[in-house]
Amino acid sequence: MKNLSALVPLLTAAAILLAGNGIQGTLIALRAVEEGFRTTSVGLIGTAYFVGFITACIYAPRLVQAVGHIRVFSALAAVAAAGTLVLVLAPDPVVWLVVRFIMGFCFSGLFTVIESWLSQRADDASRARLLAVYRIIDMLVVTGSQFLIGATGVSGFAIFAITAILFALSLVPVSLGDRSQPKPPESFRFDLPLIWRLSPLACSVCVTIGLTNGAFRLVGPLYARDIGLDLSGIAFFMAAGIFGGSVLQYPFGWASDRFDRRWAILVATAGATVAGLYLTVVDGDTPLRVYTGAFFFGAFAMPLYSLAVAHANDRASFDDYILVSAGLTFFYSIGASVGPAAASAIIERFGGPAFFTYTSVLHGSLIAVGLMRMISTPPSPASRRVRFVSLLRTSPSMVRLARRAARRRH
Repeated sequence: MKNLSALVPLLTAAAILLAGNGIQGTLIALRAVEEGFRTTSVGLIGTAYFVGFITACIYAPRLVQAVGHIRVFSALAAVAAAGTLVLVLAPDPVVWLVVRFIMGFCFSGLFTVIESWLSQRADDASRARLLAVYRIIDMLVVTGSQFLIGATGVSGFAIFAITAILFALSLVPVSLGDRSQPKPPESFRFDLPLIWRLSPLACSVCVTIGLTNGAFRLVGPLYARDIGLDLSGIAFFMAAGIFGGSVLQYPFGWASDRFDRRWAILVATAGATVAGLYLTVVDGDTPLRVYTGAFFFGAFAMPLYSLAVAHANDRASFDDYILVSAGLTFFYSIGASVGPAAASAIIERFGGPAFFTYTSVLHGSLIAVGLMRMISTPPSPASRRVRFVSLLRTSPSMVRLARRAARRRH
């Protein structure tokens, strides 16, 4: 394949799914509060999503092996659309917790299908470009989808209907755009003790950003609401954080490819700590300052996952890249399974600004871990340093695509 045109249907389906999922992350928290759910219940609903996500990392490849890509995609997209409508029809915390677990499973499975399909359809010449295009699509649609919430509101049926329509429409390009039936993805193997021995710092980074970034996407709207932002302001706040997460990915990657990668991790973590402290004290009466703080929080906190994966791969053999990266996704998901519940409990007890006190304490602790690792272990030799790749955490399948793109540079 000489260009990416054959992958347009799959990329279109990914864009539609990312947009719908981006809406739900913010919508769930705001509508739950409006329905009278306790803040801790909102956090547990967020936790259920990531438990479902991590479950699908294990079982979704087996489903694809059993019945094929198109059937699995169709089934999971239909369940996601139905689940979205159940949320608005049955506004009960227990129902929402169960539905969000199912939807976490669905989205992890959906992106496993798309990303394994993309990985097989792309050739060596196009894989690096495909990664870049996929990252841009993610940034644009997830950021842009936040403004639909401000335009439609969260009180009625409309925003849930729009989200369900998006999930249903994602079936069209997958069903009609590509008649090939790629090989099923291999099941992912998780050797967590091996990954910890390779890089305790990378594992610590992934758990920490699961606790913080995972909570930001699901509990951040509660912070913004608590400090007095209106619905449009909350949408801008979340969009600023998500967009900021894409701005410094490649500057940090460029620096980490040339110097000790742990310095890049420490600088990014320090920046996230400072931004979190700023958001702890900033006044909601000055929205522009709040948006600025969110932008810089995302700019420093979001690149940490890709930096951690690159750092761990520096210490792994090339054949172990998928094992390491999938394992780090698992560590991230462990943190993300706890983060929303912990953060929501803190907000309920101490108020919205305490959320970023929580993130700053965790990021500050990570700085201490990083400094201890730098003192106790030498840096990876430049000859073993892998090329930085900006990764999404949609599913471990994207790691295969990144690995194959890296093979040409290895």
